[in-house]
Amino acid sequence: MEDHALDDEATFRRLGFFDLDMSAQSADGVEFAQCRFRGSDLSGGHLDGGTFTDCLFERTNLANLRAEKSSMLRARLSASRMTGLHWINGAVRDVTITACRLDLSSWRFTDFASVLFEDCNLTQADFQNADLSGVRFTNCDLTAAQFSQATMAGTRFANCNLAGIGGVTSMSGAVIAHQDLIALSYTLAAALDIHIEDVGGE
Repeated sequence: MEDHALDDEATFRRLGFFDLDMSAQSADGVEFAQCRFRGSDLSGGHLDGGTFTDCLFERTNLANLRAEKSSMLRARLSASRMTGLHWINGAVRDVTITACRLDLSSWRFTDFASVLFEDCNLTQADFQNADLSGVRFTNCDLTAAQFSQATMAGTRFANCNLAGIGGVTSMSGAVIAHQDLIALSYTLAAALDIHIEDVGGE
């Protein structure tokens, strides 16, 4: 792909976006199908109402990208920077996200289905009001992530850092690995105003 300008309602199919600077662009209703992004920069743009279907992202910069009412279907993202990404009121289905930086990202009101986050930095990520049913978080840092009002039936956490997460009382139906439960118990106690004391201590 050489001409990398994005226009409203544009459709891109079976194209490779390699080492391109596509940062700070704005377009509505853009559709990407069976495309591959490698080493490209989409940071700081606005792609509202966009669709990414059967796409592959490798070492791609999506930092501070705003994509409201957008969908990502059957995609894989690896070793990509997504700090500050705003994926609001959208859909993410059949997606694997591996070894990505997603700190300060926001997924409010987004519906997830068959999604895996693995080896990701999700510190201070915002999942308020998201439907995370069935989502798997494996080896992820979720320090201070926010889950208020999220739907979490069958959401699974394994080998994750859950220290200081918000909205812990919304985690009804979630499945948590035994080794992750200790840190979560302190957060839950604080949320319920339960005071923990050392028995026998002063």
